[in-house]
Amino acid sequence: MERTDGFGEYTFPTGTKYEGEMKDGMFHGKGVLFFPNGNKYEAIWENGIAKQGSFTYKDGLQYQSKDWDYCVGQDRRFYSERCNGLRPAGKSQLTDLHPPRVIPDGCYDCGDGFYDPLTRVITSYSGGFLRNAGKNPLFICDLKLTQFTVQTEQRTLLLSWLRHLSVFKMGSAVKFYI
Repeated sequence: MERTDGFGEYTFPTGTKYEGEMKDGMFHGKGVLFFPNGNKYEAIWENGIAKQGSFTYKDGLQYQSKDWDYCVGQDRRFYSERCNGLRPAGKSQLTDLHPPRVIPDGCYDCGDGFYDPLTRVITSYSGGFLRNAGKNPLFICDLKLTQFTVQTEQRTLLLSWLRHLSVFKMGSAVKFYI
């Protein structure tokens, strides 16, 4: 079996794609992982292990492990608000997108598309099929209604997760049905 040396590309079954230097079939040298949602991870690799790297979100925000000041208790602005300034009073943003996506009636925005609980299908924002929903989703987040629906046996896990939650900025009313 021949193993790649030099520049190469590899696409994982999840759709994540690596482009960069390889040695003996492993990531080695400079390379980038491109994720299906538009995020990317650029790194220096040694024998398949990232030794130094940086993660960039699809909107251009670069993650910093030290002195991270995005969406913390003191500053809950969306990244687009940090880049473009705050909207006038009474015209606040409810999501990082402005104007926000229109969520189809009865559906939920699940981060990479819309979930229809009647068909248990997740479609892309452009309307194409993404996947069937799992049998036991942890929660469903509806940015339009700003509510979470949680299965009873997962209440403790969700409450623990919510205590550590520091990445969401929600509308004025958040309802939890637990």
